[in-house]
Amino acid sequence: MDKEDLDTFGERLYSLIYPKHKESAAKLTGMLLELPEAVLSQVLQDEATLTAAVKKALRALQLAPSSEVAHKANDVPESSDSLGEQLFELVDVYNTGHSQKITGMLLEQHKEAVLQLLSDPKLLEEHVNLALKTLKEQNIEETDLSDASEADETDRLGEKLFSLVEQMDPLHANDITGMLLEMDSASLKQLLSDHTKLEVAVQKAQAVLDTES
Repeated sequence: MDKEDLDTFGERLYSLIYPKHKESAAKLTGMLLELPEAVLSQVLQDEATLTAAVKKALRALQLAPSSEVAHKANDVPESSDSLGEQLFELVDVYNTGHSQKITGMLLEQHKEAVLQLLSDPKLLEEHVNLALKTLKEQNIEETDLSDASEADETDRLGEKLFSLVEQMDPLHANDITGMLLEMDSASLKQLLSDHTKLEVAVQKAQAVLDTES
């Protein structure tokens, strides 16, 4: 975003924030101007988003003095809880829907790296985007795994089913098992646990095969 756009955004933001937060309007405007352009546009267009962003910035402002004191007094270590709270407040502004997870991922870094994220909005934005991308990839992998486990379960049910069907109709066991496997896994489990239901299902499949032959 060029300086002219930034000034325009700043003026509009300041005029919206000033009536409710006269004393800290300038600071809050400065903090919100560090948001990505897309988020800024949303903030200016939607009052609810603006209110949420201002609340988060206010909380970050309240946390800031204690962190500044901690930086100045090197003998006073900054607790990871405090860092986590500050980081969460900033990450949450991006409205990713995964603020908690992303904050956790970013907190796995060294303390110095986390402090750098708190003081560099551009760096934070890059890390938030990277974390979001990683989360999406993990989600795809988990979906693939669940698909694979469903396929494995169908194979196992198919083997059990085939051994039972083979006892009833060895000649057509393959065809009948194939037809029964079109049912959902809950129905298949029912057939395996209830011999009478299985017999009825096999008879229906035999009737279909007879009409086709």
